[in-house]
Amino acid sequence: MKFNIKPLKAVIAASAALIMGASLAACGPSAASPSDASSSSDTTTSSTAKARTLNEIKKSGVLKVAVFSDKAPFGYIDKDGKNAGYDIVFAERLAKDLGVKVKYTSVDPAARVDVLTSNKVDITLANFTVTDERKEKVDFAKPYMKVSLGVVSPENAEITDVSQLKGKTLIIAKGTTAESYFEKNQPDVKLQKYDQYADAYNALLDGRGDAFSTDNTEVLAWAKSNKGFKVGITKLGDEDTIAPAVQKGNKELLNWINDEIDKLGKENFFHKDYEKTLEPVYGDDVSPDDIVVEGGKVD
Repeated sequence: MKFNIKPLKAVIAASAALIMGASLAACGPSAASPSDASSSSDTTTSSTAKARTLNEIKKSGVLKVAVFSDKAPFGYIDKDGKNAGYDIVFAERLAKDLGVKVKYTSVDPAARVDVLTSNKVDITLANFTVTDERKEKVDFAKPYMKVSLGVVSPENAEITDVSQLKGKTLIIAKGTTAESYFEKNQPDVKLQKYDQYADAYNALLDGRGDAFSTDNTEVLAWAKSNKGFKVGITKLGDEDTIAPAVQKGNKELLNWINDEIDKLGKENFFHKDYEKTLEPVYGDDVSPDDIVVEGGKVD
């Protein structure tokens, strides 16, 4: 994925709305205390509740979807207190095509598997990166996004190479690919971990760490809305994909979602979703083809 990053421009109106939405999300749950202890990317409950069938979902009139509420512009709470973002537009369309309403469950990164195994939700759409470890716990549908890791830091102490993080403190969110990447590949980097993205970003704003790493798609958007910060590393590690996830073995719902992604690709749905939710944030700095995957087919 190649990002063409231009000098930061004045914050546009949409970015202002984004800040407001993210701020509301940050004011929700109380701040989590950082933890230096290692934790697995995603926890799993000891037993698995049986997933609902398509017919049961339709009869209930509700599709239960796990999303982020503090990861703008992909899943967050807007100024009107409603769920908004790239993942939310997708969730609304899935529910519409099933002929039901959507009910959202806000999750922390590390809880994205648990809400499926416990049958609290039918689908996880919380910007869920596909990994081999996660494939053992959930079933992923076809992808709808591409992503790599990025690192954002203060402009006056910009991190432009991962070697500069040696001996420094890197802020990460628990249960993310950033956590597993740095634990495996950069053991000399001290990780300061938070349960929620809002708390992690507040830690960076407060100077409790030297940098923050998560999906490049997110840190690029955040840096545009927060003066004095810059994404010095725009691509770290392998390029991955993001996809909907269902409970392991729930083939009926999985096949339906895959058919939906095929159908939506024919109408260029995800590029339209990008134009509505992401383009107002990125402007001309990022090409939609660097992020969007149509019809589940990665170029």
